[in-house]
Amino acid sequence: MASTATEPMRDFSGDHRWLSINTATVRAQWPLDRIIDECARRGIRAIAPWRDQVAAVGLAATAKRLRATGIELSGYCRGGMFPASSAQGRQQALDDNRRAVDEAKTLEAPCLVLVVGGLPGALTGRPESKDIAAARRDVHDGIAATLAYARSVGMPLAIEPLHPMYAADRACVNTLEQALDLCDALDPSASGALGVAVDLYHVWWDPKLEAQIARAGKARLLAFHVCDWLVPTRDLLTDRGMMGDGIIDIPRIRGWVEAGGFDGYSEVEIFSAENWWKRDGDEVLDTCIARHRSVV
Repeated sequence: MASTATEPMRDFSGDHRWLSINTATVRAQWPLDRIIDECARRGIRAIAPWRDQVAAVGLAATAKRLRATGIELSGYCRGGMFPASSAQGRQQALDDNRRAVDEAKTLEAPCLVLVVGGLPGALTGRPESKDIAAARRDVHDGIAATLAYARSVGMPLAIEPLHPMYAADRACVNTLEQALDLCDALDPSASGALGVAVDLYHVWWDPKLEAQIARAGKARLLAFHVCDWLVPTRDLLTDRGMMGDGIIDIPRIRGWVEAGGFDGYSEVEIFSAENWWKRDGDEVLDTCIARHRSVV
């Protein structure tokens, strides 16, 4: 049952029923098939796999393994990367997003997460433009086109706003407010076809966060990602913290999300080149379980 403003938060202290593992968290240790097996062995009921990890194992093989273990998806990573300098580039992005929708459907994902992209070429270190407004127009148009197909096959899309430090290269949608403005423009009826993924690493700092989560409501809150922000942060991409090791007030924000109607998985997504990716995978998963119960 979804939480409301008058209901208490779900109690995670007794089990890890609502824990999901984004497979990037242990991608350095194991291939996807091993991650699925290790999660199943621990009673972790959901994962969010990345497309490259699925491709390495095979889409059909991944779907079969998920069915065999009974593991669900909390999302599928990722579509997006819409901006391009040419019509051909924009069409290639649309074609790739259509494939991502089909993969997500095959894996029975509840949503395809969109990391929308930034300035064309910037992700490879060779920006071809300084026009972020044009990039945002490409994002609007790309989501609109992808939504038309995704709606036809019943695959919800979740826009994930990224921290402003990624505006140039990874996502020119940087606040929950921006993401919801796109949702309102492209899916004004809040049909459930288009919503947002709330990733604490990217949005914890936003002074409008509580109000925008309430604005999103149950129809738009499609995914909830947890980790922590370390002080100091040594690398802005690959130095995320384990929950409880940083300065994000995770329970407070989860309370806002649940008050907004979200009743799904808390998905642990940690990129940690100098810490958690160097540890034994068993230790990482066991720590995720413990912190999910104690600090999420």
